[in-house]
Amino acid sequence: MSAAYATFGLAPATRAGGVRADGGHQVHRDFVDFVVDGYSLLRRLSDLDAVSPLASDIPPAVLTAQVRGLLLESEAPLPGGRYVIYGCPECEDLACGAVTVVIERDGDDYVWRDFAWQTGERADLELNGYHGIGPFRFPGSGYREALGALLRDPGPPHGRRVLLIGPRAGLLGRLAAALRAIGIGADITADTEGVIAEELRGYGAVAFGPRAGDTERAAVRADFDRAGAPVAHVEGLAPIVPLLVAQIEQALDRTPLPQRRLTRLTAADGTAGVEVASTCRVRLTAYRLDRLSRPRAQEIFDGVLEPGSHRIPLDGRSARGGVHVVARTAGSVLVAADAPRPAPEQG
Repeated sequence: MSAAYATFGLAPATRAGGVRADGGHQVHRDFVDFVVDGYSLLRRLSDLDAVSPLASDIPPAVLTAQVRGLLLESEAPLPGGRYVIYGCPECEDLACGAVTVVIERDGDDYVWRDFAWQTGERADLELNGYHGIGPFRFPGSGYREALGALLRDPGPPHGRRVLLIGPRAGLLGRLAAALRAIGIGADITADTEGVIAEELRGYGAVAFGPRAGDTERAAVRADFDRAGAPVAHVEGLAPIVPLLVAQIEQALDRTPLPQRRLTRLTAADGTAGVEVASTCRVRLTAYRLDRLSRPRAQEIFDGVLEPGSHRIPLDGRSARGGVHVVARTAGSVLVAADAPRPAPEQG
């Protein structure tokens, strides 16, 4: 099959981490995704939980080596001229599985062909090849410019740090520990008075604890504005750690909207509305506080959804309102709240 010409680009992307209802967790990863003809290559690979080797948390020397490899300035790491373009977000071990591709030069063009899922030294194209994807022919000038720009400006390194405003004891202490467990730096402070601008610009989001009053919140926002730090501000929906982690993950997501699988989430009248851009597995969890203010979690849905809008009923107590719904795919997380409904009048 001859390779058709395609445009090559790069875009920031996030593999959302999080604390699951069963106590497990997955690591947060920021990376650069490959964009072919304006469309995320990762999304073409169905419901794949993976990141590219161009991750923000790797040392500069490793990033340079990865880019040089994609430019064919170094020998291919796998037999047959194959390169890893997406791998396990937790350990990056080939044994966990990776998407590999043959990259070669044809004149001034770069060709990506024979996409495959690979778990060993060699790929089995007949059994594990992505037969509906590629080959792609990228004009050399645009290909080299996109990858070269990444070396010149790898982007801001601060997206993985969060500043928590409030007392260190109790909820914020538990939240900071949960964030650090999934790879997000978290610092706690009562206020930002006297903090230098450079330090403030090192945060990707600010989350306010329940004890932070209006005056404290306004002062923190003003300090970040003066520092020229465009951070996301998170107002906690409820004192439930997994829910707060999900809110912060949503705030930190730098993936452009056209590259996202999960595009919209609503919760109203006992129903969750979910909109997905491509076929993917979606997990819905409802969080609420019971009458003794204890956190409760209920798994609502876990299944594959086709592109489009879907309505999923909230079961049991979650259908009564006053719950917060978290939707997760392999790459993103969204949070929505269903307000409690008043009890019917007794007549």
